[in-house]
Amino acid sequence: MSETLLPSAPTLETIRRHRSIRKYTGEPVSPEMLAAVLEAGRAASSSSFMQCVHMVRVTDHAVRERLFQIASQQKYVLEAPEFLVFCMDYTKHRQQVPEVQLDYTEVMLIGAVDAGIMAQNVLLAAESLGLGGVYIGSLRNDIAAAAEVLGLPDTVVPLFGMCLGHPDQEPLYRPRLPLASLVSENRYRVCPPEELAAYNAKLAEYYRQRSGLDLDWQKQVANTLAKPVRPHILPFLQQRGFAKR
Repeated sequence: MSETLLPSAPTLETIRRHRSIRKYTGEPVSPEMLAAVLEAGRAASSSSFMQCVHMVRVTDHAVRERLFQIASQQKYVLEAPEFLVFCMDYTKHRQQVPEVQLDYTEVMLIGAVDAGIMAQNVLLAAESLGLGGVYIGSLRNDIAAAAEVLGLPDTVVPLFGMCLGHPDQEPLYRPRLPLASLVSENRYRVCPPEELAAYNAKLAEYYRQRSGLDLDWQKQVANTLAKPVRPHILPFLQQRGFAKR
C-alpha cells in the first residue's frame, strides 16, 4: 500500500470541525486515502520509540459481524466502509528480546498511550481528507472475545475500534468543558461548582436539541462511573501477563 499525497484541509480547521460520524454514504474509501491515513498513524509519536501498537483492518464480513455483536450492536460497526481495531502490541518486542518484562503496569500505560496517539493521527488525517469517523470503545465489553475473533496472541490487547467513511450526516457540535476547567497554570485548579452547573445546562440543551434526551454531563458521569466499570478487563490483562505489578 503506497502513500499518495492528497489535498487536505488545514490542521486547526480540521480539529475544530471534528464531529463523531456514525452514518456513511455507500462510497468506499479509496486506496489512496486509506494509505494516507494509515501512514499518518505510522508517523505518530511513540514513548521511547517502542512503537508498541498494531492496527487490524477488518474487511471480512463474518469478523465484522462478530465485532458488531461484541460492540453493543452499534450498526455503524457493520455499515462503515472501513473498520480498524487499535491494539497494544508487544509481539515484536518479545521476538527481539525474549526476556522483556511486560507485567509492569507502566508497560500497559505505554501501549495504551501510544495507541491513542496513533489513532488520533489516523482520525485527524481522515477528517482532513473529508472522511469522518467514530471511536468504538465498546469492543472492550467482551475484550477476550474480541481478541479471539481477531486471532491476537497473548502479547496483543485490543483497545478500541474506529469506523471510517464518507459522512452522510452533519451532527451538531457537542459542547466541551470550558478551557478553564481543563487547563491550570503551575498548580491544579479545582473547577468551581458554578462552572460545572453552567456546563451541565449547556450540554443538557445540546441533548434536547439533538435527540430529545434528558441528559447532561453529570448524568453521563453517573451512568458511566458510579458502578463497576468493565471489571473483567484486569483479569484479562493479567491472564495475558500484563498489569501484574
